[in-house]
Amino acid sequence: MTQLLVVFAGLPGVGKSTLAGQVGVALGATVLAVDPIERALARHGLTGPGAGQAGYDALAGLAEVQLGLGASVVVDAANPAAGTRELWFELAERAGVPLRLIEVYCGDEAELRRRVEARHTADPLAPTWEQTRQRGTGYEPLIGPRLVVDTTIPIDPLPAILRYLT
Repeated sequence: MTQLLVVFAGLPGVGKSTLAGQVGVALGATVLAVDPIERALARHGLTGPGAGQAGYDALAGLAEVQLGLGASVVVDAANPAAGTRELWFELAERAGVPLRLIEVYCGDEAELRRRVEARHTADPLAPTWEQTRQRGTGYEPLIGPRLVVDTTIPIDPLPAILRYLT
């Protein structure tokens, strides 16, 4: 299979991490998530917008190393703003690999709330429902070529995602 940079985008709780993991296994790709990086920064007192950008920059740096080693990379991050997403376009160009964007959403707000609240209960560092709603107001939808996945549709999206990637 051709080396790829696959980037997931979407609000917390929509199912990005689950799908990114499944895609990584199916492709034999490295899966890199921004959440552990942001948590590490927070443990050292680095929070806020600047820390968020630092987390994405660190994630892009790790992805670049893996691409340089010849691995395909799957990025698991909210990628809420066009400026943040520009990192991936630039990285794909530098690395000379195709970029595939996958925007994930949950078309049922009650289900999304249930997922977010369950995650927050299990992990108090995960965003609350109110934080997720706030992020939603600033989320800039992707424009341009991408695959859009609604995780509330009762069909396994993995086969369609893998077709999109090949």
